[in-house]
Amino acid sequence: MSALQKETMNDAQPLLQVKNLEAFYGPVMAQRGVSIDVFEGKVVAILGANGAGKTTLMKTISGALAPRKGSITLAGEAIQGREPDALVRQGIAHVPEGREVFPFLTVEENLAMGAYIRRDKAGIRQDMEMVYDYFPILLERRNQPAGTLSGGQQQMLAIGRGLMSRPSLMLLDEPSLGLSPLLVQEIFAIVRRLNKEQGVTLLLVEQNAQVALNTADHGYVLETGRIVMDGSAEELLASDDIREFYLGQSAGDDRPEKRWKRKKTWR
Repeated sequence: MSALQKETMNDAQPLLQVKNLEAFYGPVMAQRGVSIDVFEGKVVAILGANGAGKTTLMKTISGALAPRKGSITLAGEAIQGREPDALVRQGIAHVPEGREVFPFLTVEENLAMGAYIRRDKAGIRQDMEMVYDYFPILLERRNQPAGTLSGGQQQMLAIGRGLMSRPSLMLLDEPSLGLSPLLVQEIFAIVRRLNKEQGVTLLLVEQNAQVALNTADHGYVLETGRIVMDGSAEELLASDDIREFYLGQSAGDDRPEKRWKRKKTWR
């Protein structure tokens, strides 16, 4: 049992629970029995190198990729294999790697697209004002085509668009990708505010382990489609393996394969 499970064993079931997930890209097995728990109101980070299967996991949860085996439940209801549109209506917002804003639509039109499942016009306007409060630059650029924004501004817009569906769970895939360190700190400060002030539950995929674990409550390490380590953010930040492999802080001369053996036994 993981540390997070021990802490919450007397609480309700996880908001999101993934069990023994297997997924394929054609003949290639991209997920190999992945299991994770995300509890309501928490921030959970998925760490891993390029090709580890992080984006595949996010796409499978959000319905963009159908799993071959395993289960995915949201608030106790099985959702694996459902279409992305249905999962948005059930409360999952996916902010994909690379932002994928609508470049020829304005900032405000992009935000309105995030609320396409809603019919409460007053609530939509209220939430749009909330997004502008968190991201004032978007208010300044609200009539500007999204494709003309900087990378950091597009990331803010992608997050804001996701918020417009009023999700119970937001999936953030590599929000720091291609951004300057200053912008990364700004984005993650807002992510922390959204979690604390709006109660948004977040599953975060990120290669920047330091900023991810400074934001998260719990973390999982994914390697070649398998979870090889998990624990509280504090435990992972204190781990020699994490500090050496992800933070560039020397913890000895162990070879990578030895490090991962220790991680597998630690779980």
